Amino acid sequence: MTASATTTAFSRRGSILHVEEVPLPEVAERFGTPCYVYSRAALTSAYQAYQAALADRAGRPALICYAVKANSNLAILDVFARLGAGFDIVSGGELARVLAAGGDPGKVVFSGVGKSRAEMRQALAAGILCFNVESVPELETLNAVAIELGRQAPVSLRVNPDVDARTHPYISTGLKSAKFGVPFEAALPLYRRAAALPGLTVRGIDCHIGSQLLDPAPAAEAATKIVGLVDALAAEGIVLHHIDLGGGMGIRYRDETVPSVAEYLAPLLAVMRDRQEQLLLEPGRSLVGNAGLLLTRVALLKHGEPKNFAVVDAAMNDLARPALYDAWHEIVKVSDGGTPTPARVYEVVGPICESGDFLGHARELSLAPGDPLAIMSAGAYGMAMSSNYNTRPRAAEVMIDGDRMHLIRRRETLAELFASESLLP
Repeated sequence: MTASATTTAFSRRGSILHVEEVPLPEVAERFGTPCYVYSRAALTSAYQAYQAALADRAGRPALICYAVKANSNLAILDVFARLGAGFDIVSGGELARVLAAGGDPGKVVFSGVGKSRAEMRQALAAGILCFNVESVPELETLNAVAIELGRQAPVSLRVNPDVDARTHPYISTGLKSAKFGVPFEAALPLYRRAAALPGLTVRGIDCHIGSQLLDPAPAAEAATKIVGLVDALAAEGIVLHHIDLGGGMGIRYRDETVPSVAEYLAPLLAVMRDRQEQLLLEPGRSLVGNAGLLLTRVALLKHGEPKNFAVVDAAMNDLARPALYDAWHEIVKVSDGGTPTPARVYEVVGPICESGDFLGHARELSLAPGDPLAIMSAGAYGMAMSSNYNTRPRAAEVMIDGDRMHLIRRRETLAELFASESLLP
């Protein structure tokens, strides 16, 4: 997302933080905390930045496939579907969500290393654009499933280019040691095998090297290797319809220098210059990350040596990224008004019974019990990775559209958390 889009969607007016035209204290009052809050304008602006960057491909087609795993709320999928997006999915559940939100199955690519036979049948019945196949056993299984159904499955191979994305090890996916994709050196013979299987039709090639990428050079390096492989395939008569260069563009969480979408894509588009294949991209975080925040409230302040703790009502079950990756999210007061209290350095923590339950280390804040706080840049891998650990209901989700508030997911009730369980007879 561009800095201007972020500033427009999330701005402080006087002492009060707003999302578009809505003051955040009104969201907290109406829907309670913890609560995820998203800006429709920010989602739209982020998507349109990709559209603008791809507009000069001289009529050669491009398809932006939103990576559903980043945030799979139906309302968010609906926003992107209305804008014309395709979708990158990694499960049958995500496919069901896309269809429920009005997404076009003909614009869906199915990634993931462990697709089940049931998921393959589901996707074939829906008529998806392509399966991104990630192993030899998957290729053979998909061929068998397609033959059983009397169909041909459209396939790409996810090729691992062994390029270092220079990101966190947990979200680096393009190295030879990663579980994802097929080795680059094995791709050519595997394409020959795929082209010979009666239940498959070869459609494209896929590559994804990692997430939270801030330097376009590794992605451009991977694209160069992939294009060379496409030309080698064409020389053998295996002509591809599309080249999927994945996603992974990063966002600003703290003080990172983040290129614009146009700047990030420029080296990739240079590699694709004069090519006739359809270009597919799979952005996730860069579309939703800075379009959302987690609204929480200070439950109590615990002062002592050597640390002070601000205990809030959100926790690691609501936002796992800090505990999982030691990720940094900006934490700000929703209102800077009222009687000031002395600023202290706080550990911002939740009520979960784990030492790793933190949302921010060493934050200098002026706080009082009851103060609402906004945990910024939480639109990606926030609600999508949340859980019911400690039997905590998952948060509500709210979409802001101008001056309107839409509840797009109500808060769970305690009874719902064990409604599917049974006592022993």
